[in-house]
Amino acid sequence: MGTDAPEARQRNPWLVLAVLCAGFFMTLLDTTIVTIAIPQMAAALGASLDDILWFANAYMLVFAALLLLSGRLGDRFGARRTFTAGLAVFTMASAVCGFVDTPGQMIAARAVQGLGAAVMMPQTLVLISAVFPAERRGAAFGVWSAVAGLATVAGPTVGGALVSGLDWRWIFFTNVPIGVAALVGALVVVPDVRTGRQTSLDLPGAVLSTAGLSLIVYGLIEGERYDWGTIESFVSIPLVLALGVALLGLFALHQRARQDRRPLVPFDLFRSRGFTVSATLGAMLLFGSIGVLLPLTLYLQSVLGLSAGEAGLALVPGPLVSLCVAPVAGNAVGKLGGRKILVPGLLVFGSGIALTAVMAQADSGVWAIIPGQIVFGIGMGLVFAPTSTLAVQEIPPRLTGVASGMFTTFRQIGAVVGAAAVGALLQNRRAAKGVPEEVRQQAGRLADAAYADGLTDAVRYGLFLT
Repeated sequence: MGTDAPEARQRNPWLVLAVLCAGFFMTLLDTTIVTIAIPQMAAALGASLDDILWFANAYMLVFAALLLLSGRLGDRFGARRTFTAGLAVFTMASAVCGFVDTPGQMIAARAVQGLGAAVMMPQTLVLISAVFPAERRGAAFGVWSAVAGLATVAGPTVGGALVSGLDWRWIFFTNVPIGVAALVGALVVVPDVRTGRQTSLDLPGAVLSTAGLSLIVYGLIEGERYDWGTIESFVSIPLVLALGVALLGLFALHQRARQDRRPLVPFDLFRSRGFTVSATLGAMLLFGSIGVLLPLTLYLQSVLGLSAGEAGLALVPGPLVSLCVAPVAGNAVGKLGGRKILVPGLLVFGSGIALTAVMAQADSGVWAIIPGQIVFGIGMGLVFAPTSTLAVQEIPPRLTGVASGMFTTFRQIGAVVGAAAVGALLQNRRAAKGVPEEVRQQAGRLADAAYADGLTDAVRYGLFLT
């Protein structure tokens, strides 16, 4: 039997939060950490730029596609049990990533990492809601959002230190001791919370949503490679995208027919304006964050010529400022209301992107992007925490598991589409500048003069695109 909410709140909630943060920090860190190691990984594994894009997107695709189902897994098997199972899979897959020696092996291992992350992530919001009383959840969600935002954008910083000090493989090896420690902590301090009765899972819905999303993201990632035309025989990029949209349409119809039988997506969630707005904003914010991070990381290394460690340090100001602002913003939601924080936060967030884009010139110094990154970090802190708080504020306990899965799914879809869109843009600009074939195949040697001009343009266009 699971622990009910009053019993769960007898645990030290901040200790529980620390364990949960350790687990999901790794999962979000790994959405971006490979970007800083692109040159080293390409050289060691013989990877093309297309392979490199899949190193990131295989993880994010599986992560996003399975979040809906994993939210229900927590309802069925218990949030703690599901969290620890996902953490174990993620930790083991991280170890495998550190030992691979071909691009195909890396892509497969990253997909398994994404599976573990998807199973783990939705349970964190469920457990936070269970162990914190209502009057303290704003601050808790603020810390959760700060760590989530920090992890999403700190990948290059942490990765740069590891790549420069050790080797690119350590961006994965370091997950192992942290994962083991988090597993032990989860078993000792995290309560076994159950949010729903045990019922059958909507496997047809999971298949439809996973297949639809996979086809759409595949089309976005591979579209530029095939000039948005034929892949082979009658199969084309437009056909793949159309089929993905059609499958998601079937998924929506299937969910409508299952509303009285525990669907993956209860439509009651969208009757909450707070949840609907937060989920939509979550997708937009992750789209913007990933859209900034990938081209900016490449710009710092391939255009400005910084090392991985130097590029990582150049990106520290944004996450650091966000970490300080987010808990305050999350706690202020209950006092001021979400709108009074979100509206100015979004303006600051967009201003930071625009300022970074304007200052990212081929002849700029590294200090030129710092002001934009600070403004960007303030904006992240102001919007990430309130969206997380508002997403579950009005949701009844029986729906917190699926609401957490839905909210995180929207965020990760934004991240996947952002990475795919920017990847397509980089490929387009590279082709437009006539980069030699040798450079096309070896992403670790991208810093010739023609590519530097094209990449600078791509960074600026990509940042404005977000």
